[in-house]
Amino acid sequence: MTGLPIDPPPRLLMGPGPVNADPRVLRAMSAQLVGQYDPVMTGYMTETMALYRAVFRTANEATLLVDGTSRAGIEAALVSLLEPGDRVLVPVFGRFGHLLREIAERCGAEVHVREVPWGTVFTARELEEAVAAVRPTLVAIVHGDTSTTLAQPLDELGAICARHGALLYADVTASLGGNPVEVDGWGVDVATAGLQKCLGGPSGSAPITLSPAAVAVLDGRRSIEAGLRDDRDEDVLPASRIRSNYLDLAMILDYWGARRLNHHTEATTMLYGARECARILLEEGLDAAVDRHRRHGAAMAAGLRGLGLTLFGDQSVRMANVVGVEIPDGVDGEGVRGTLLRDYGIEIGTSFGPLHGRIWRVGTMGHNARRDAVLTTLVALEDVLRRAGVAVPTGGGVAGALGSYAQDAA
Repeated sequence: MTGLPIDPPPRLLMGPGPVNADPRVLRAMSAQLVGQYDPVMTGYMTETMALYRAVFRTANEATLLVDGTSRAGIEAALVSLLEPGDRVLVPVFGRFGHLLREIAERCGAEVHVREVPWGTVFTARELEEAVAAVRPTLVAIVHGDTSTTLAQPLDELGAICARHGALLYADVTASLGGNPVEVDGWGVDVATAGLQKCLGGPSGSAPITLSPAAVAVLDGRRSIEAGLRDDRDEDVLPASRIRSNYLDLAMILDYWGARRLNHHTEATTMLYGARECARILLEEGLDAAVDRHRRHGAAMAAGLRGLGLTLFGDQSVRMANVVGVEIPDGVDGEGVRGTLLRDYGIEIGTSFGPLHGRIWRVGTMGHNARRDAVLTTLVALEDVLRRAGVAVPTGGGVAGALGSYAQDAA
């Protein structure tokens, strides 16, 4: 049996990601392959580096792609920067902070965790006190954690880390392209992302940028594979050799850089998609895209309130592109999600850990940060909630969203 062709059902993905890919990205990804050292291919790689410098708002030369999902970018950053015994501070305010902790522990680092209740974030004073107490080599933090739908302000953390001699790594997977992210302006040394959120592409490629200070760390751990070395290369392995081959950022930089040292075969189709995600974003204008996410995210939040629902967490630091909403008492949260998917083809998200079964997560990001997607979702949710026995105001969701749009336009 050969099976049937791939034919996914129509879906409107209004959860915390992935979201529907922009059709232009899918078209770019259907282009034919070329060889990895074809001048056209290396030209696309160079163009992609320049595009993502603009997306990250950085002058870092070391701005490129890690082939793999956003988690591959996270792991590449941490396994390449950390040596066993390095002190790492991980401030945790949601599920994905715990992921950074686990990866750092697997690197053999001495990991120090600070936590705040889910639904809140850290103050700059709390972060400075933690950095001063721990004296870490690296601070690893999530910018926007979709598990709680909140964004940790980072505008002061880079300077805090610099004062205490620490590098700053930020996971901006869920925030880049839909929320302000200022790598150079905030003093972030390393940032990694993915395509499947505000960038409007598929999962499978992880943009990354590294400051000169971070690259200097990689230079001290750089090794050249046997069979690739020439007279310029030491035939001695560094004492602190990076413990992954595939995710060795020093090797990956040599592949993307002027030497084009063979490392892996670049994921050509994902490169096409990542390049198109950045091209579309910059064509719209980064500030305009961030404002679009803010506008439609605010309308979704107002619409959910209009349905009589309670938003989760500190709304002063809510991400622009996803909102958490408390599941009404007595309502089967998974049942509502299932009915939305079955009857309307609309997906919203559940959450993790202490918030599982307590909140839904509703996203407005990437290609789906649109007025029609917001209003359609609110209409469908009103119907499904009413069928679940919730006394929702008739038309309350749409009225709330339209009121937000009108206020924003005033």
